[in-house]
Amino acid sequence: MGMHNYRELKIWQRSMDFVVKVYEVSAGFPKEERYGLTGQLRRCAVSVPSNISEGAGRGTNNQFKRFLEFSMGSINEAQTQIELAHRVNYLLKETYESLIGEALQIYKMILAFYNSLKDDE
Repeated sequence: MGMHNYRELKIWQRSMDFVVKVYEVSAGFPKEERYGLTGQLRRCAVSVPSNISEGAGRGTNNQFKRFLEFSMGSINEAQTQIELAHRVNYLLKETYESLIGEALQIYKMILAFYNSLKDDE
C-alpha cells in the first residue's frame, strides 16, 4: 500500500499536540538545562511526529513501520526525560502525570496503527 497523508493521521496530530505541551512545560526549566534536559526532551518529543511524517512518505508499509518503530522509541525516551524532570523537581506531580499519561496513550495509538498495517508482499 504505502504513501499516507500524515496530516490526517490521529497519531501525528496527537503527537504534534504533545510536542507543543513539552515546549510549553520545558520553557520553565532552569536556563542551565537549555542544552541538557530541555534540549533532550524537546528533541525526542519532536522526533515522534517527525518520524511519523517521514515514514508516511515512504513507498511501502514495511518502510513506514520502521519509522513508526522509531516514533515508539522516541515517545519512550520522552517518558524517561519527563520522569527525570519530575525527579529533579522541574515538573509538578500533576504536570508529570499528565505528560506521562499522554505519552502512554500516544505510544498505544502508534502501536495499534503499526499493527494495523499489512506487511508488503
